[in-house]
Amino acid sequence: MSASIPIQHSQSYRIRRFLNWFPLGLTYAFLYMGRYNLTVSKNALGDLMTKEDFGIIFAAGTITYAFSFLINGPLTDRIGGKKAILIGALGSALMNIIMGLTVRSMLLAGGELNIRLVFSVLYAANMYFQSYGAVAIVKVNASWFHVRERGIFGGIFGILISLGIYFAFDWGYAIVQATKATVETPLNFIQNALRSLLGIEGVGIDATWWVFFIPAGLLIIMFIIELFLLRDLPGQAGHQDFDTGDASSGEEDAPFQLGLLLKKILTNKIILTVAAIEFCSGVMRNGIMHWYPIYIKEELLYGADHFMRANWGLVLMLAGVTGGIFAGFVSDKVFGSRRGPVATLLYGLMLGGAVALIFSLDAPWYVLGFIVAFMSLSVIGVHGMLSGTATMDFGGRKGAATAVGLIDGFVYLGTGVQSLCLGFITTKSWSLWPPFLVPFALIGLILAIRIWHAFPQAKRKGK
Repeated sequence: MSASIPIQHSQSYRIRRFLNWFPLGLTYAFLYMGRYNLTVSKNALGDLMTKEDFGIIFAAGTITYAFSFLINGPLTDRIGGKKAILIGALGSALMNIIMGLTVRSMLLAGGELNIRLVFSVLYAANMYFQSYGAVAIVKVNASWFHVRERGIFGGIFGILISLGIYFAFDWGYAIVQATKATVETPLNFIQNALRSLLGIEGVGIDATWWVFFIPAGLLIIMFIIELFLLRDLPGQAGHQDFDTGDASSGEEDAPFQLGLLLKKILTNKIILTVAAIEFCSGVMRNGIMHWYPIYIKEELLYGADHFMRANWGLVLMLAGVTGGIFAGFVSDKVFGSRRGPVATLLYGLMLGGAVALIFSLDAPWYVLGFIVAFMSLSVIGVHGMLSGTATMDFGGRKGAATAVGLIDGFVYLGTGVQSLCLGFITTKSWSLWPPFLVPFALIGLILAIRIWHAFPQAKRKGK
């Protein structure tokens, strides 16, 4: 079958593929909830976790996440995506339980705890297990989606990221509000039910630890579901395996050789360029997503504090869904399944947004909110296209996890850099926040232009 013609799947195959990737994607989204609940807890804990504490803790986690891929990427290519997601979900659930117990102990003891040290260790351990998520989802879906369908999957990947961010920020914020010792804002039916179920009225202090316990419970539920439902290959689910037309075409029967796989990936100029672009994406995505709600809490922008904090996850989800769908559609339908043109377009928009942000810190909150949402739309679209899709294309099915490990590792190196820097920069002056982002948007744009024409070369004869 020519790589230019996507395979025609049966309806039963599409249904089974949905039953494969949707629970897997939901698990990935709940991993996000158990990852970014740290940001929610920082705002809830107030002075018990300073901005410098948060910056160092988050950096410790993200740098651990980045280097974990050196192990977990090749390991996932060897053991398969199913085992990887099971390890990640269960390990992260355990770490969230321990973090919740730590917060509970700290609050009951009146804050007598070196939170910077303790949480740096616990959050780093959590992020080690979190790093299995991305490699697992890409590894599994590399065998279920043809290269010509992967722009669509890149859009789905962006949506899943956005859903996870929504769970983390909005569900997390709702949990924090529902578990306060004294209700400050009207609660909805679910929050009131949660409050009654957990017996918050009798606690006497803010039960912030539930922002860690609840994601842990959800991850354990998904672990059980995936144990029985998830399959690495179509052939394991009663369907025929097929040539997906990526860089592994013609190598289906070749044995797994780590040395050759690493050489193939680390000498691929396209993959290395994508990694550099995604380093910039890590700076841009988290430089917006985590610091904006902290900014509006501190600056109290014309009533934005409650609205944007309560709905920040929803704003990010809508922006991410829009960006993911747009990027996937344009990549497959306009640019012939090339990822570079879409990354270039979205990085151009990010650069414009970063420059506009410099002049908008004192603007009405809805103007600033529009700019950061627009930038989030762009960066999630890029991340879905490159980490979620280009990794499958150029790493191939056999090297998908190692490729996404390398690239997502660079994303989180960028995240660690911005976390360390912005923790100190924003303590000095919030006016330094937008100018910090501009150079990374510019570098990302220049690098994206360099991969404009990139497309994976299949190796079978006739390809």
